[in-house]
Amino acid sequence: MSTYAITGSASGMGLATANLLREQGHTVIGIDLRDADVVADLSTPEGRAFAAEETLRLAGGTLDGAVLAAGLGPVHGRERLIAEVNYFGVVDLLTAWQPTFAKNDATHVVIVSSNSTTTVPAVPKATVKAFLRANRPRIYSSVRVFGKNGAAMVYAGSKIAVTRWMRRTAVTADWAGQGIRMNAIAPGAILTPLLQQQLDDPELAGAIESFPVPIGGFGDPQDIAKVIEFMLSPAARFMVGATVFVDGGTDALYRSDDWPVAVPLRKISRYLKVTKAFKMILPAAGGPGGCPLYKPDPADKKRGKISVG
Repeated sequence: MSTYAITGSASGMGLATANLLREQGHTVIGIDLRDADVVADLSTPEGRAFAAEETLRLAGGTLDGAVLAAGLGPVHGRERLIAEVNYFGVVDLLTAWQPTFAKNDATHVVIVSSNSTTTVPAVPKATVKAFLRANRPRIYSSVRVFGKNGAAMVYAGSKIAVTRWMRRTAVTADWAGQGIRMNAIAPGAILTPLLQQQLDDPELAGAIESFPVPIGGFGDPQDIAKVIEFMLSPAARFMVGATVFVDGGTDALYRSDDWPVAVPLRKISRYLKVTKAFKMILPAAGGPGGCPLYKPDPADKKRGKISVG
């Protein structure tokens, strides 16, 4: 049996996942503001540092995986909390736990993203870049023009950024190269306490109820928990850097022709560069199952990108 850390374990998808894993005999260390093994406020650097350290203490220094499910919805006036929990509450914890993950032969990490990454229009690129560069003042100034809708932009921006961070980071030598399988799940309209709170808000209810879900209705937290269970299992050993949409078809409805797409001509140079630089090495030389050797391009690092070459 394995030991997992789960943020947002007191309710919704985090609770459903924690219960499912415990039923199967796994050890779960829950992290939340209340009713958790580790009670911590992930909206503050101090809270995140405490959560990271206390989780490792309770786990005895060994973690087989983690599910980052804590998150806040797009409520006006909570922009700072949204940013801190949804993005920094993921990145800071995973960065702190990476050395522990790397001690295992195979670790699985699942980040709970959102289908808002592809279905919310007009999210400023500047917002996403600001998240990735940890430029907090720029995060908030970039959405000021949206007024009360700024919270929705911060929410979607946080989910886009954390998913992009996952994809960039998952394939590096420190993660995939150490046998760590990191992926994301993108739920749609799942009937959690968070969604119910939005449905109870007259300003938000109409938009949520009219949001198109081809399969109909709302999803259940168990729908997400069961997919996460698979993503944590040995059956998902070849999944790295993937985002799995579990949203009743909403993403496909809105973006059916947007991907897959061929590599655009403007990116051919980097594509060829990555291909040429990539090397598969033997497990004994660098980690379970072989891993890529990366040499970060200083120019790309300066632009906030992760590259190879």
